Formats: sequence, structure tokens, C-alpha cells
Amino acid sequence: MESGTETFVSKDSKLYQDYDHLYSNIFGTNSIIVMVEGNDVESADIMKSVDRLEHQLESTEGIVGVTSPASIIKEMNYQNTGRSQVPDTDAEIKEIIDGNPATFGTLIPDHTHMVIYLTMAGSSTDNKQKEIITETEEAVKFSDFPPSYNLIVTGDPAYKIEMSEAMSTGMGPLLGLAAVFMVIVLSLVFRHVRWCLLPLPVVLLGIVYTFGAMGFLGIPLSMVSMSAFPVLIGLGIDYAIQFHNRIEEELHKEGNKSKAIISTIKHTGPAVLIALTMTALGFFSLFTSTVPMIQDFGKLLTIGILMCYLAAMFVGVVTVYIFDDFSKNLKSKKGKNEPKPTETNADHVSSGKPKNNLVKHFLEKINNFSIKNNLLILGIATLLCIGGIYADESVGAQTDTTSFAPRDLPALMDLNHMKDITGGTDTLNLIIKVKDNADPEVLEWIDRFSEHETQRQHIESTLSIVPLIKEYNGGTIPETRDEIEAIYNEIPESQKNRYVYGRNMLLLNLNIGNAVSDIETTGIEELTGIIDKDIQWMQVPPGVTVTITGNPVVYIEVLGALTDGRILMTYLGLFLVLGGLLVVYRDWLKALAAIIPMFIVTGWSGLVMKFLGILYTPMTATMGALIIGIGCEYSVLMMERYFEEKDHGADPLQAIHRTSENIGAALLASGSTVIGGFAALTISPFPLIGDFGTVTVIDIVLVLIATFMVFPPFIVLMDTWREKRRGIQASQAKANNVKGADTQ
Repeated sequence: MESGTETFVSKDSKLYQDYDHLYSNIFGTNSIIVMVEGNDVESADIMKSVDRLEHQLESTEGIVGVTSPASIIKEMNYQNTGRSQVPDTDAEIKEIIDGNPATFGTLIPDHTHMVIYLTMAGSSTDNKQKEIITETEEAVKFSDFPPSYNLIVTGDPAYKIEMSEAMSTGMGPLLGLAAVFMVIVLSLVFRHVRWCLLPLPVVLLGIVYTFGAMGFLGIPLSMVSMSAFPVLIGLGIDYAIQFHNRIEEELHKEGNKSKAIISTIKHTGPAVLIALTMTALGFFSLFTSTVPMIQDFGKLLTIGILMCYLAAMFVGVVTVYIFDDFSKNLKSKKGKNEPKPTETNADHVSSGKPKNNLVKHFLEKINNFSIKNNLLILGIATLLCIGGIYADESVGAQTDTTSFAPRDLPALMDLNHMKDITGGTDTLNLIIKVKDNADPEVLEWIDRFSEHETQRQHIESTLSIVPLIKEYNGGTIPETRDEIEAIYNEIPESQKNRYVYGRNMLLLNLNIGNAVSDIETTGIEELTGIIDKDIQWMQVPPGVTVTITGNPVVYIEVLGALTDGRILMTYLGLFLVLGGLLVVYRDWLKALAAIIPMFIVTGWSGLVMKFLGILYTPMTATMGALIIGIGCEYSVLMMERYFEEKDHGADPLQAIHRTSENIGAALLASGSTVIGGFAALTISPFPLIGDFGTVTVIDIVLVLIATFMVFPPFIVLMDTWREKRRGIQASQAKANNVKGADTQ
């Protein structure tokens, strides 16, 4: 499992180098925050309680530093009196706090709230962070604060860990409910075959194979790639259903069971393999994303569909073959004689007559209606597609990651409460590379630039080493390097290390509050551009360079790649699948018949997103490529069977009716099973999962509508037109030959 910066941006990119190496590894830390709230946090008794809690927390393995008002007061008191202890009177405490506003401004936002920062090692794993948070909560529980004071353990690590645990805990019941829905759907829609629930264990075996392949190839899991498994279940169960449906059909009519196996593999194997190949080409477009976790998502899907195909062909078919013998033996033991093989009833008729007359009748009605009103159906479908493509351009992306979790999640409520008290925590980080960090000219520039930027909208305050230096020098920046060096030696290391690294690097933080959620990606991008122009306008001293980085900058890159890149991924997927179909079939009609209905669905999907007001997230941003990949499988299977029926002498109308009759129920069973599985996700309390489930359910419904209402009239219309054209060309050629013979 990977969840670091490398899942969002490539390690080779400048963005990764600036943020991860230059900022996170030097200045960035994971901090747990303990917020103390009560009547008066500036009293001596409370500071002594904080001091005792701090000593207890410092002994916790994994915590590399604790910063609190109490520890800073002790350091300042030592400088003034030579005693490293918290003063005994409230007046002394208040005098130190009031005399150093820059130092205590972020730690004591008001008289009733105080913040304690527990710094963890940057290399701490999620499990280690969880242990530290648990120990912190235990220490807080047994601390000796007065009963009227409330202590809250919060911060981004606490929120992310609780959200991850809540998602993991909630996914179990959801997947269980999804399995129940899929069992019900298979029992209803796929009941015309024996052992109708067999596709479920077959596809789960394919998922196990996929996990093994991922481990073997070293492909990690991430927030996005985890969503591949529901997709794989949907695709894999279709493969299992297609093979299962065909071998049951062949066992019903063939005189020899071996011939049934051969016929199933001969006809269904290549058809499903072609569909799989086209699906893989649709997913291949995911590799073009600049977001590594989207690339891993594509790898996982590609490997997964191959594993599910192998499981369906080798395990599924063979299992039905073996179960058929068990079924005959069981009936023999019960005294039921098997009918003798004949040319008509074949070696095996135990499957009986199809039980899905209702489904076949329903599909037949849809077929007749769509073909009878072909121009109306195709016209409406095309207009809705064009409208959807236009509407999709105005669908935004969700930039606030806290919106992925339920609003009543305790950790999120605590985090929001802390932000309400301390203000937003979003920051832009300016890494300033210098020749000498004690150069007065550099510090003067930082001071002027900070003052200028705070006049900008959305920049609430700035943090750097300069206010501390001015505080130690009576409110001004010293004029000589030696004076600055002397002040550096006086400033406590815990404070200095936040903004100074070595002799050649300084940090300037621009606090932008809640700008990420308020002005979203576009606004942050514009704000970053303005700051960059300000840096060029207020020229830095010679030899100084400034790099803008930080979480918001990373989000701009990632969300831009997701929103802009999804359109490229969709159209690239379309062209790749179209090219693949042309290579396989060498026939424009077959290629267009398979791809156009699914292109129409991508337009419909944009209309749905706009109508429902659902924003794109890392999970829903891949839906275009998924529709192409999943939908092409349905249209390719329909087309394969259509031309198989034509090879047996059927005209276009007969061929499409026979296609719907023979595999329509299996495709409907597959799609309905996927819908049933994803329907469980729609009730998730997590909007990230719920929206993905909702969009997927609707899109699969749209794929089925396109398969049974758009594909039939389209292919019949195109094929009939081509046959007429070939007939006219043949007549003209014949007439020309006769005319030539007469002339001779």
C-alpha cells in the first residue's frame, strides 16, 4: 500500500523534487496536534499541566519533538532568570506571552485555546503513526488538567488514519451486501442455466490470481487502484457468464461432451479474447496519465482482466463440465434415467428448456422497438451525446479532500473545530536558497516581500525566521551578519529549525487559510502565478533563488492531470480501441459498430454528472476510460454473435434477433450483476465511495441501454446499407461485363 507523494506525482518530475526532497524531507514533518480549551489557558497551573504532559509525551517512541507554549516559556524564562522552569505566577506567564506575539501567535490563538505540536519522524509508517496517536490519546486521558478543560487529539495524521480505518471497516459490510445483491441478481436473471451462482467464485479466483500477480510484479495499491477490484469483478463475471452460458448451450445440443467443450472454446474463447483486448486498449489510455496511481490503476485493470479471463476459460468451463457428470450421476442414483442420445437432443439434455422466456421476451420487445424506430433512437442518442460532451466541460473537480469523508466522522469534526479556532492550515511554502542565511539583505527582502504578500487576498499571514529575529532585536533586523549570527544562537533550536536549514536554505510560509476549498484549483493556480510574478517584480538579492511548493501546488498538478487528462484518456482510449478493431477485423463497419455506441455513452455520462451535480474525484475521473473498456466488451460480444449468425445464413434482421435471443440474457445478467454489486457502494457514508458507486451504476445502465437499444438499429442500418451498396456494385459490374461481351 502506498499513499505518499509518489502516488500523486512522478518521482522524476520537478514538482516531486521540489516538494518531497526540498520541502518535506527538510522542513516538512507529520504533526499530531493536542488542542487544549478552557476558561484561561495562560495560567501558571495550566502551563505546568502542559509541561507534565509534554514530559510524558517526549518519552513516546516515534515522537522526535514536542513544541508547546510551556516549553518555549521555560526556554525564555531560563534566558531571563537562569531557571528552566515554568514561572509560578499568572502575571509572569502573561508577561512572557504578551511580550512575544510572533512566537506565541500560532500556539495560543486566544485566551481559551492552546495548541501543542507533537512532531513525528517523516519516515513513520501508517502503523507507527497509529501507535503514536493511540499512546497520545492514552496520555491525554490520564493527564491532570482541571475537569473544566477539554483536550482534543487531532491533526492531518489522526484524520487520515481514522478515515482509512473507517473506510476499511465500512467496506466489509458493503462488499458483503454487494455479494448478496449479486447472488440475488444472478438467481433471477441467469436462472436459465444450472449452477447459476458459479460465476461468482470463478471471478473471485481471478481476483486472487490478480493479487498474486501484483505482488509478483511489485505493483502497489493506492486510493485509486483499490477501486479497480469492483470493476474487475464486473468484467470478470461477464467472462465467466459468457463461457458458462455457451457451454450450457452446447451441452444442450451437442451429441458429444468433448465437442461441447471444443465448440465453446472455439467460438466464445476468441470472441471474449477480442473483447478483452479491446477493453485492455481502452484501459491502456490510463498509462498516459501523469498521476502514478492512475497508471497503477491501468496496470491493475489490464492484469486483472487477463487473470479473470483465464479463470473463466480454464476453471469455469471445466467446472461446468465436471458438474455435468455429477448431475447425471445424481439423477441416476435417484432413479431418473437419462434420455438416450439422438441427433436432435444430443448427449445431454439435463439442462432442460430455457427458463428465461420473460427476459427473452423483454429483449425481443426492445429489439423490435429500436429497429422499428431506428432513426428516432439514433437521433435522440446522438443529440444527448453531444449535449453531454458540452455539459461535461463545466463539471468541476473536488479539491477539498476532507469532503471525501462523512461530515460526522469524529476525526474530521475535531480537525474542522481546530481550523475554526486557529484558522485554515493551508500554506504555500517558499524555499529560499541563499549563499548565507545571516545576510541582512536577504532577511530584509523576506520582510518586505512578506509584508507585501499579506496585502493580497487569501494570504492571511506569513511565517519565517524574520519575525523571531526582529523580536530578539527590539523590532528591527540587525544591520550586520555577526549580530544576526548571535541572535541565531539565542533562538531555541525547536523554533529555528522550522525556518532555517544549514547555512544556505530558508523557508517562508504563506498561510492561505481555507483557500484550497474556497477558491478551488483554478484560484490556487492563479494565486501561485501572482506570487511568482511578485517574486520577479520584487527582485531577490543576487545569488538567491525562490521555489514555490507545498500541498496546494501538488493538488493543482494532480487535479489538473485528473480533470484535463481524463478527456485525453477518453479520446485516446477511443482511438486505440478503434485501431485495435480495425487491425483485428479489417472491416470499418465492424470497428465502428463496436465503438460508436460506447462513444455515445461517454457523452451520456457527462450529462449524468452535470445533472446530479457530482464533481470529479480521483475515482470518478477515470470513468471515461472505464466506459470505453467495459462497454466495448458488450458491443464486441454482440457483434461477434451477430456475424456468426450471418455466417449461418441469416439476414441482418434475423441475425440481430438471434443474437439477442442467444446471448442477450447472458449480457443482461452480467450487467445486472455488476449493477447489483455497485449498488451496495451507493449507500456508503463516504461520498468518495458513494459517488463512485452511483456514477458506475448509472453508467453500466447506460451501457446496457446502448447495447440493446443503440447497437441493434445501428448495426442493422449499417449492414443493410452495405449489402445494398454491394448489390448495386455487383449489378453494375455484371452489366459492365455483359456490355463488354456484347461489344466484342
